[in-house]
Amino acid sequence: MINNTVDDNGHAQAQIPDQQQQHHCHFQQKPIPKCLPKRIILVRHGESEGNRDDAMYTVMPDYRIPLTPKGIGQAKEAGSRIFDVVSDNGTSDKWRVYFYVSPYVRTRSTLREIGRAFTRRRVLGVREECRIREQDFGNFQVAERMKVIKETRERFGRFFYRFPEGESAADVYDRVSSFLESLWRDIDMNRLHHDPNDDLNLVIISHGLASRVFLMKWFKWTVEQFEYLNNLGNSEFRVIQLGLGGEYSLAVHHTEEEMLEWGLSPEMISDQKCRAHANRSSWNDKCSWYLDAFFDHLANSDDDDYDEVKSNFSD
Repeated sequence: MINNTVDDNGHAQAQIPDQQQQHHCHFQQKPIPKCLPKRIILVRHGESEGNRDDAMYTVMPDYRIPLTPKGIGQAKEAGSRIFDVVSDNGTSDKWRVYFYVSPYVRTRSTLREIGRAFTRRRVLGVREECRIREQDFGNFQVAERMKVIKETRERFGRFFYRFPEGESAADVYDRVSSFLESLWRDIDMNRLHHDPNDDLNLVIISHGLASRVFLMKWFKWTVEQFEYLNNLGNSEFRVIQLGLGGEYSLAVHHTEEEMLEWGLSPEMISDQKCRAHANRSSWNDKCSWYLDAFFDHLANSDDDDYDEVKSNFSD
């Protein structure tokens, strides 16, 4: 059995077990290039009939609710703006896109409108992905009952509160985390059939909550930090872009003012700025403040702060 590993240059390499090496195998597997995406773009669907009128949820299953005419226009405009991002405003020709889409009618329709901005040769492929679907609120939603339930959620906490017969944000986090693992396998094994000479852009068309928990998982945000995040607007998107040092960051493409509007704290924004320039090996050193979210105090030196550390145990 041959085990694949990734070397320091980001290439998958085959490791041949000692038993096979002893038998003098006469083949050598060539390294498979691991081409990291330049961008991962998270898109919320356009305005749906449910966004315009809550009563729609009482007569139609959530997954079947369509876009409004306004939502169709929003999605088409988003396609144009995403094209500008991935093409560097038309100055680059070496790029391709690959789409992942939630199976709901409104996300599929959003994809269709976004796709109008791209020619066939620009699209590497598309995959419907059930794990990035909307949070399950139950089957048909009764308006007055949902109002009471959502008020209860605000008191309980948005992340852990589970809707009766439905899901919590924590449940969505688990399935989005599973999707993220599959996403990396697609990249590692080059299932997207991506030419390393082109910039790879992954566009994930989903829902507000699924996008927020994706960001939470990606950047290792805490539950407390998640609670302060604002939802994406219809057809809004977030660009996670690869920095020069090899870390992904929102700060490569987005401004500090935008991130503040989304509910990121000054510490979270500082983290994004660190990621935009830091390499993977130095990120913990440059952004060590992250530890302070979990510890009251960590000594800087084993020697200098020995007495202080010991005194903490005696208090």
